[in-house]
Amino acid sequence: MSNPTVVGFSGNITRPSKTRAFVELVTRDIAVRHGLSASTYDVEDVGPSLGTARWARDLDEPAQAILAQVLAADVLVVGSPTYKGSYTGLFKHFFDLIDPAALRGKPILLTATGGGERHALIVEHQLRPLFGFFEAFALPTAVYATDKDFTDGVLRSEAILKRASQAVDEVGLVLANRSAGRIAAE
Repeated sequence: MSNPTVVGFSGNITRPSKTRAFVELVTRDIAVRHGLSASTYDVEDVGPSLGTARWARDLDEPAQAILAQVLAADVLVVGSPTYKGSYTGLFKHFFDLIDPAALRGKPILLTATGGGERHALIVEHQLRPLFGFFEAFALPTAVYATDKDFTDGVLRSEAILKRASQAVDEVGLVLANRSAGRIAAE
């Protein structure tokens, strides 16, 4: 049996990226605290084939490999910068290529970043419904961070770090319940 994995996916195409750094921080924290292997990707890693793909099969090999890791992950951490109150178009397009049943029941930790508090509900009004469509298990605690929560691209806000830690704890509860369920089934 392979080592359980957590995969982070950010909807940002610029580097350096606060969103990717945030997703990567949470992904690493999950990996360290719960003994998972971790990878983090963003739209830039998926590459130019994403923009022209109408189906997952239209992605080039490196992009298909990233998609396969997202689908195979035991836990997914997603995040997007906020533009006009929503996630980025390429972030949405990436998930548009996924079969509606492929994420069913997958634990997903929702994160987002934005310029200010005005966009804070992106996680509840945009990301949660998107992953609800997939019948994924979006964790109860979602985390939104603003520009003021970062210093030199690094998340520094104690309140946001505490909320992210709470969400990481929820991942542990989900993983423990799944393990208990597997043991009971044997």
